[in-house]
Amino acid sequence: MESRRPPLAPAHRSLPEFLRHWAGATPDRRAFTFVDHPAPGSRGVHRTLTWRRLDLRVRALAARLAEDTEPGARVALLCPQGMEYVTAFLGALAAGLVAVPLYPPGLPGQGDRLSAVLADANPAVVVTTRQVADEVRDFCSGTTVRIVVADEVPDAAVGDGRPVAPDAVAYLQYTSGSTRTPAGVEITHANVVANARQALAAYGADAHPVTCVGWLPLYHDMGLVLSVAAPVVRGLPSVLMDPVAFLHEPVRWLRLLGTHPRALSAAPNFAYDYCASAVTEAQKADLRLGGIAALINGSEPVRPGTADRFHAAFAGQGLVPEVHCPSYGLAEATVFVSAARPGEPLHRVALDRDALAAGKALPARPDDPRAVLLAGCGTPASQRVRIADPVSGAELSEGEVGEIQVRGPNVGRGYWNQEELTGRVFGPGGWLRTGDLGTVLEGQLVVTGRLKDLIVVDGRNHYPQDVEATAQDAHRSIRPDRLAAFGVPGGSGERVVVVAEHSRGTRLPDIDVPELVRAVRAAVSARHGLRLADVVLVEPGAVPRTSSGKVSRARTRERYLAGHYAAAERAR
Repeated sequence: MESRRPPLAPAHRSLPEFLRHWAGATPDRRAFTFVDHPAPGSRGVHRTLTWRRLDLRVRALAARLAEDTEPGARVALLCPQGMEYVTAFLGALAAGLVAVPLYPPGLPGQGDRLSAVLADANPAVVVTTRQVADEVRDFCSGTTVRIVVADEVPDAAVGDGRPVAPDAVAYLQYTSGSTRTPAGVEITHANVVANARQALAAYGADAHPVTCVGWLPLYHDMGLVLSVAAPVVRGLPSVLMDPVAFLHEPVRWLRLLGTHPRALSAAPNFAYDYCASAVTEAQKADLRLGGIAALINGSEPVRPGTADRFHAAFAGQGLVPEVHCPSYGLAEATVFVSAARPGEPLHRVALDRDALAAGKALPARPDDPRAVLLAGCGTPASQRVRIADPVSGAELSEGEVGEIQVRGPNVGRGYWNQEELTGRVFGPGGWLRTGDLGTVLEGQLVVTGRLKDLIVVDGRNHYPQDVEATAQDAHRSIRPDRLAAFGVPGGSGERVVVVAEHSRGTRLPDIDVPELVRAVRAAVSARHGLRLADVVLVEPGAVPRTSSGKVSRARTRERYLAGHYAAAERAR
């Protein structure tokens, strides 16, 4: 019987070096497991690789990728979620190449972005799988890119890989594009190892054994680091499932959390609300959630109400509130920046809305309808964070709202082939300009919103996520977390628009649209003192999202200004 605690790993400089270490030190331990759900109601078919078997597959693929490919060339990963994605990513790194984590061409609504990223990265090789190989070949027709089908590479192709320097680029992490055209962040081998160590320490996984459980896509920064990099650095088991399997039946994720000891997992805000509303009482009956080590919540500003609803829904299954860990991060810092620690109560913040609009974080009563309720995102994970004036760059005092800036060994080198943008964002003194707004209160980082998303009307700042929260609560037919508030030019200043999807269970002709609009206008006016210039109700799926699933306010605004939304779907 094997002990669950892995031996301590020496200080290696790259993920392939860590992999070789675990393959030698613990060859028969479970490394990665992919849980497939081939049919509705399926409880999962498990496929597992040991560290020895994983190392063999990675070295075989690395040897194939290195054929006729110069060190430093880009390798685009167009694989479905699964074991081949893991081996392709690690194989590219072991071959001394630069991985570009992406997705197959069939991902809904992401075809244009995939084409743009491939044109920007200009890969020499594309890695895919038998499952989607024909689709990938069609997508890449007319190019000179070489296509390698990962699950057709034999074990006999195994080689020793190429040595890599810590400061060499390991992969390009393309930003989600929620506020601008996607750009490839250059993440070095040293960056990803440092950030994996930071995350492991922040969530207690450096001292205690955990199982990383995840459904986040591996082309997303958090999915890649938490489900691949951190387990490889620490020698921990990682259990993966497909995001689509989660969306179809969210209880599948909860079952994996309950059946693996000390599970560590991450999900965006919407996923916790989705589980609370969609998992049935019958499905809860066999869930045992008392052994979870930590649940990371890190996408938009984290709302305490989401954590409360999630814990209320699953308290009967043993879930304890202290496992919820609001966190903050971004691709330019590899991913993890700041985190609340497991075992600590949720740090709740109630701020005066008017003061917040003026750049001050002043306390308010939590029951005040004009209060903004947020959750603290803990303290930095072995890096430095400061709040600075977005214009002057001067550091601000505690309680003042400004741009969050980050400095640490996990901050990437810059943007691929974008020198001017790199100079603006990866600023002087090594301080990364995140473009996110926040403050520090009682030592806790509190994220308030995006600098570029701010709506400015009559000289007052309004956070779009606050307007969206008010709008979706105003009428039951608005689909939660599928709406965008933004400003557009007007005759006397910026005008405010809300574009919202209606709920999936309701047809647009069956909705009293004028009544819905009146409810939204009244709620936004009462809570924010804003007059909405336009409210647009659209079909489910019409509000564009980024590759990581977040609503793209920038693209929604572009579509609105271009007249994309049909007149029949509008109500002024």
